[in-house]
Amino acid sequence: MRDIGSVGGHSSPPGTPLRGRVAVVTGAARGVGEALAQRLSAAGMLVALLGREEETLRRAAASLPNRNIYVEADVTDHAALEDAARHVDNELGPASVVVANAGIAAGGPFTRTAADLWQRVIDVNLVGSANTARAFLPQLTHTRGYFLQIASTAAFGSAPMMSAYCASKAGAESFAQALRGEVERDGITVGIAYLHWTGTAMVAGIDDHPVLQALRRNQPRFARRVHTPAQVADWLTTGITHRAHHIYAPPWLRWCQPLRPLFPAVVARITRRELRTRSHTELAADVTVLGAGGLADWNSFLSRKHL
Repeated sequence: MRDIGSVGGHSSPPGTPLRGRVAVVTGAARGVGEALAQRLSAAGMLVALLGREEETLRRAAASLPNRNIYVEADVTDHAALEDAARHVDNELGPASVVVANAGIAAGGPFTRTAADLWQRVIDVNLVGSANTARAFLPQLTHTRGYFLQIASTAAFGSAPMMSAYCASKAGAESFAQALRGEVERDGITVGIAYLHWTGTAMVAGIDDHPVLQALRRNQPRFARRVHTPAQVADWLTTGITHRAHHIYAPPWLRWCQPLRPLFPAVVARITRRELRTRSHTELAADVTVLGAGGLADWNSFLSRKHL
């Protein structure tokens, strides 16, 4: 972990339920994390932004309207998150809201994806969430706070060519459900947010994969709509304000919960044709890290590995 700095801000709006409380958002340098940090800061919260890209993180923090700090930290590094938690407590106070948002994705066949890359997706999306919870649960116990796990509709029905991402998001959902039962007696509420198509760099890269493109093309028109990170951040903030057990972005996703047993078969049927018409060589060409944030994390991981 490397402490980068803190940023002052304007006065927060009076009378908002979150005003004056401390929020921690991981993966806050860009995308949904950055938009959520903006929204929570506008609601009057003191926000700690955690992320990997120093300059991008600094710019995100500088744009917030309220007092904040920003810390460069790798969520797979438990010691770094412990240091970050101490810094948040010292600078802003104990966290009342912690959002485990950091995540990366890689697309491509399982057998053609490097083992290190597959493992890295699991480590960031699942182990990173557990590390985040472990580091901040003492503060949340003190404040009787709220822990929000960012999941995905990838947990509903696993898509071919995205095995690590789907496995990690299903695991993160299961982790949050188990954690909820353990910490409820301490006054901590655990929420799970299910995100669908969101206009981040990660999703933009999915259209380069024919199998995933076919999956999206065969969804109903309303389900293909891509929502902006700002809109998703609004839904998340509403859920955080109400300490919701489940947050759906978009809201119609709540009606999909009873249908979840059907989704794996539906996804398999949609993608089967694309998989059969493409050679192993063509599929192997699709192995890639999706999005600028994922590439930054992966390149940093490779640099450390080589050292």
